[in-house]
Amino acid sequence: MSASHCVANPLDNPIWHALTSDQSHLAEGAGQARRYPHDIGPLAGLPEQSSEAYADLAPLSGKDSVSGKLSDQLVLFLDEPPHLPSGWVLDVGGELTQMVFEPEWPNVLKGPADDLVSSPSPVVLGEGDIPAMLALTRLCKPGPFRQNTHQLGLYLGIYQEGHLVAMSGERLNLSGYTEISAVCTHPDYQGRGYARQLIHAVARQIQARGKTPFLHTRPDNTGAIRVYEALGFRQRRLFHLAVIRAV
Repeated sequence: MSASHCVANPLDNPIWHALTSDQSHLAEGAGQARRYPHDIGPLAGLPEQSSEAYADLAPLSGKDSVSGKLSDQLVLFLDEPPHLPSGWVLDVGGELTQMVFEPEWPNVLKGPADDLVSSPSPVVLGEGDIPAMLALTRLCKPGPFRQNTHQLGLYLGIYQEGHLVAMSGERLNLSGYTEISAVCTHPDYQGRGYARQLIHAVARQIQARGKTPFLHTRPDNTGAIRVYEALGFRQRRLFHLAVIRAV
């Protein structure tokens, strides 16, 4: 769909719709640009790519109060390749696959999965778990995760021998939908079904609130896509990922 047309579904521009609806209380910016606070994450949204929108975005990529960097990176999910005006640099580009849970698909979200019954029970993660969450996400790199990212929603984790070895939680929250994010498992504990168990648990909580779970992953992450599809998610569309900064 062209950026010049009205977005019919909020999932076609999820960051913008989250920051102008259910998570508007967290939004920084005005006009045609919004972003999350630096200590929550670098995601930013525009209603469309235009010189005016990038002009409104520029002040949000200034010196941040946490690191003191002169130019904070911002992350955009775009429906077209980035068209950056003068004064912007593309640090990282690529694609993201958006997947949405389809309730009519066979899935395990209606009840517990038999093969997960013997797994450790997930626990709710909070302030006291932040150091462990940051350490695990630095190791696994599931996407941007910062000191206060956990404030975006519910986060669940699995501990083994006193160490957080797997986690998942919620990120974008918009009308009718909640995103599952930060899905990661320590390399020493992969292959035990922990990611599937956590996605299952988080998705059921989202459904209990009357919303539809969705998520994003790299198109070449075929292993993760197979897990998501087995849980009842379908591939909906591709986005152009743009990690940018003002110079």
